[in-house]
This record gives sequence, structure tokens and C-alpha cells, in this order.
Amino acid sequence: MFKKRGEVKEYTGFFGRYRALIATTTLIGTIVGAGILAIPYVVAKAGFLYGAFLIISLGIVLMFVNLFMGEVVLRTKQQHQLTGYAEKYLGKNGKKIMAFSLLFLIYGALTAYLIGEGESLFQIFKGIFECGLTEQGDSLLWGFVCSPLLYSLLFFLVTFIIIYQGVKATGKAELFLISALLVIIALVGIFSFDQISWSNFTGTNWAYFFLPYGVIFFALHGTAAVPELQEVLGKEKKQMKKVIVWGSVIPIILYIVFCFFIIGIIGLQNFELLQPNERIATIALSFYSSPILGFLANMIAVLAMFTSYLTLGIALLEVYEYDYHLSKAKAFFLVFSVPLFVVLFNLTSFITIIGMTGAIAGGLDGILITLMYWKAKQLGNRKPEYSLNLPRIVGLMVIVFFSLGIAYQLWAIFFKSL
Repeated sequence: MFKKRGEVKEYTGFFGRYRALIATTTLIGTIVGAGILAIPYVVAKAGFLYGAFLIISLGIVLMFVNLFMGEVVLRTKQQHQLTGYAEKYLGKNGKKIMAFSLLFLIYGALTAYLIGEGESLFQIFKGIFECGLTEQGDSLLWGFVCSPLLYSLLFFLVTFIIIYQGVKATGKAELFLISALLVIIALVGIFSFDQISWSNFTGTNWAYFFLPYGVIFFALHGTAAVPELQEVLGKEKKQMKKVIVWGSVIPIILYIVFCFFIIGIIGLQNFELLQPNERIATIALSFYSSPILGFLANMIAVLAMFTSYLTLGIALLEVYEYDYHLSKAKAFFLVFSVPLFVVLFNLTSFITIIGMTGAIAGGLDGILITLMYWKAKQLGNRKPEYSLNLPRIVGLMVIVFFSLGIAYQLWAIFFKSL
């Protein structure tokens, strides 16, 4: 299930025969994380049909960004993480901007995972302690036991130990977890279909036209995993393009299906009755659906975020260790202290951090990767297994699209209440 960092990925049996499948699930496992839990609320605010259109549109754009990154990786003999590729093709300033984007993006994701895991695990286990049902509910200790913060800290401790031991997911973990995730979503659909209200899918509120952008961007972003795919594929690098396409498309379908069931069952009116962190899709479902359905839905959250937390945590650790040559102790402190501090002091909400992170950091990331893609075609030192040969106007449109998204998010932060 796991192996030491830096070792060549060797697979035998089923996993050796289907490296492309393992690579695909590695990318999917990175993309599908905390963002899936925030999408239904913002899509419900703007309107389901518009939200589905935006998921498809952004998904296609980010698929091309992943393909750009894949070609950059294949055109380069040396292995790097994103900052290393940025330095090679965009110089020191490019590396600094990519470092800022990557740090912003991964720290935002890790923070969201801590919040989301805490809320989800609390909903799963709160019945064991009968939280809120006893006279002990007013005590400080009991208040801590019966709070999402405890479960965020437990999740933090478990994942910290796993990563500290020097292990990382090889792709087998993602294959199991993504398979389980698809099964659970199918069960949610089967058990909830008669609860769907079709009126929840009508109408579009253009006042919230831009609201879903950052959240959906965050949920579909997974370029940090692309450099890892060549390790998984080994000598089968010719499969890289197919892996990236399928690894980018499957989350699009997954998110639309998930939104369909969650919005159909809950609806915007019920979402609005909840507190900000209770608008997490699976938490809301546990309030407005059957207990077993709520349990299964919260298991989706736990499974989806666990593998992404490990993958992104390790990716950031490797940036500090490999690209900045920091000691293991310093790298671990920098990776884990920031999200833990934010969660301990309750500095943000789940949906807010996801939207802001996706629009700003994800947008910068996409712009830089497009520029790297152009440069790698000129300066790359390896013949790639695929070459897109797209008109330059496609890259320019991607840059303009992401620039507008960043501009809107900055305006929203400073001039508009979210």
C-alpha cells in the first residue's frame, strides 16, 4: 500500500500489468478531495444547470493544463516538482511565483482537509459519545470531546505519523479508495433517489454567477500529481496522455453526479439554514436524510480527503527537501504548522478557504504551467511520448481565463462580502 519516498516504483501481479490504471487513480485520488464537499452548496446558490456547465468547462480547461504539465515533464530528463520545472523554464522569478502559488494552493488544501475531516469524523462518531444529550455537555472537557476540533487533531496526528515514517501512496491505495468512493456514491443514489425534489434543479441566480468558480477550480485541480505519474508508469510513459485525460475526465463526471444527488435531496433552502461549516455536502446530508445515508456520505468525505492529504503533504515536503534543500525537521515544521495553526484558531471556514485557494493559487498555477509548456517545447532536453501541437491561441485563452478568475477573487476579498 505504501513505500519509501524516492524509491523506483515496482509493481508485480495485477498492479504490474495495469500501471496505467494505477497512474490514473493516482491523479484522480489527488483531484478528488475536500473540494467535492463544497461544490453542491455553491452550485445550488448559482443554479444546478449553470453549475454543471461550469464543472464541465473548467474541467476541460484543467485537463489541458494537466496535459501541458505532462508534456513539460516528458520533455525534461531531470525529475523535479513544480517549482523545479518553473526554475528550469521560467528562471528564478518563475520559480518564486510558482513557489508562492504552490504553497498557497497546498496550504489551503491541507487546511481544508483538516477542517473537512474533523467535521466528517465528528458526524460519524458523535453518536458514540451522545454529544449534546447528557448533562456533561456544558463542561470544557466534554465540549472538546464533542467537537470537530478533536477529530481534526486525531486525523492530523495519524497522517503526520504516516508521512514522518517516510512512506507514500504507490497508487494501490488510490485504486482501493477511489473504487470504494464510486461504490458509496452509487449506494447514495440508490437509497436517496425517491427523496430527490426536481424543483431543486430549476432556475439560475445570476447574482452568484462567479461564486462557484473558485470552489470548482479547487476541486478539479491536481497538477501536483502529474510529475509523479512518470514514476508510476515507469517504461510505459507512452500511456501518460491517456492517463491524464481519463484522470481529469472522471472527476468531472463524479462531481456532476454527486451534485445531482446532494442538491436534489437537500436543496438551497435547507442549505441556507445551516452554519457555514455545516454546509459541507456530507454534513448537510446527515441532517436532511436517513442516518445510514448520512453515515455513507460522511465516509465519502473521509475516504476522498485522506489520500489527497497524504499526496499533497508529501508533494510539499519534497518541494522543501528536494528543491530548497531544507532539513527533514525544518521541512516537516513548515508543512504541518501552518494548517494546524489556522484550524486551532478557527481563522477561516471550509468553503471560504477552498474558493479563495482555487481561484488565486490555482489560477497562478495554470498560467505558469502554460508558460512552461511553451518554453519546454523550445528548451526541453528529451523527446516526449506525446506532443499536443495546439495553436498558441489556446494557451492565450487559458491565461486570460485564469487571469479574470484571479481578478474576480481579489475583488471579492477586498470589496465584497462572501
